[in-house]
Amino acid sequence: MESLFGYMSGINFSTLSIPTIRLSDIIDMTLAAFLIYYVMKWIKQTRAWFLLKGVVIILVISILSYQFHFYTISLVIQKTLSVGIIAIIVLFQPEFRKALEQLGKSSESFANIFRPEDELKEKQRVIDEIICACFKMAKVKTGALILIEQDVPLGDFNESGIKIDAIVSNQLLINIFENKTPLHDGAVLIRQNRVAAATCILPLTSTEIGLELGTRHRAAVGASEVSDAYAIVVSEETGAVSVAYGGKLYKNLNEAKLRNMLISEENRTSHKISLWKDKKKNGKKKSKRNS
Repeated sequence: MESLFGYMSGINFSTLSIPTIRLSDIIDMTLAAFLIYYVMKWIKQTRAWFLLKGVVIILVISILSYQFHFYTISLVIQKTLSVGIIAIIVLFQPEFRKALEQLGKSSESFANIFRPEDELKEKQRVIDEIICACFKMAKVKTGALILIEQDVPLGDFNESGIKIDAIVSNQLLINIFENKTPLHDGAVLIRQNRVAAATCILPLTSTEIGLELGTRHRAAVGASEVSDAYAIVVSEETGAVSVAYGGKLYKNLNEAKLRNMLISEENRTSHKISLWKDKKKNGKKKSKRNS
């Protein structure tokens, strides 16, 4: 305590001042936070996550070798790092290229913030196409498994399938799941309102969901247990449409129930507002006609 009081007494509080925070400082810190967040998010979705772990281990060893005067280890690490940076760029060239492509796509999605109505219409169109495809396949008992990504990124599932990156349409989905076609096995991943990949491999749930349900239903529930995605299943045996969400399976849905599950609360509210506006306009037109 005496040393603490001695340290405090040596501080000249008259010279201390609160630093002024400018608007540019706030913008600078916000941009830096966003940059760090997106870099870490990209690293976790690629093999660079293992690279980062290796770099951390090397840094820890470097600090320990410097602290305990292990000159040989320090020399080896120093010589390795000089060549290692070039080796990292060469080995992870596809990941760096992918990161730059994602940066370009994210700038497009950032621009969509200023066009919320267009984004809402596109989401609604995608949902309509998915529902149309599901119930067309249900009529002819074509088995299907469609995974719709939400907030949790499904990079592992995307990497396990065949890349497509196409506009969502009911014709495309029906053609993918047509029996004996090359892409009909596995799941189709819908990401950012596009068909991202097909034949994706999903984890099977270990919980009991019923002996009458097959591998598609178990994969749908398994995917919903590890993410917040919606997994739509069309049964090949019965033609029934089900949805797995949050580890639960909702069976035998009709079009209205499926639509209600897929539309988020925000979209649902916007839909109600638009309906209310339409009713209000129609009411005004009727009152004018009556007058």
